[in-house]
Amino acid sequence: MGSRKRNSANMVKELKKNIASASLNNCPTSPRKMRLVADQIRGKKVNNALSILKFSPKHASSRLEKLLLSAISNWQQKNPDTDIENENVIISEIRVDSAGMLKRLRPAPQGRAHRIRKRSNHVTMILDNLKEINN
Repeated sequence: MGSRKRNSANMVKELKKNIASASLNNCPTSPRKMRLVADQIRGKKVNNALSILKFSPKHASSRLEKLLLSAISNWQQKNPDTDIENENVIISEIRVDSAGMLKRLRPAPQGRAHRIRKRSNHVTMILDNLKEINN
């Protein structure tokens, strides 16, 4: 590896030091329904986002709550000496991408068939410190 590439890699590694992420792949929920819940917690503090997800009636909120707890656990492993309640940790980025579809056929009148598409999605959540974003 060349010195310029090594220096660049070290800079990226240093920037990602306090960033923790978690991902949920092939979640059997429509991406549109998942984005409705993801938009509610984007940019919020972690404690506030947990309470929003806990009391949300949407089915997707329980899956995002588990993902957020996983991201918090990943953040605590990267920063073992700090407490998450004292830090200003926010959900800096949450992406909901479309995944594969299960295609099914449903019988329709007069011998026809309608296609049913059962959608799924990938969710990526990134936690970061509020202080570092503002600088």
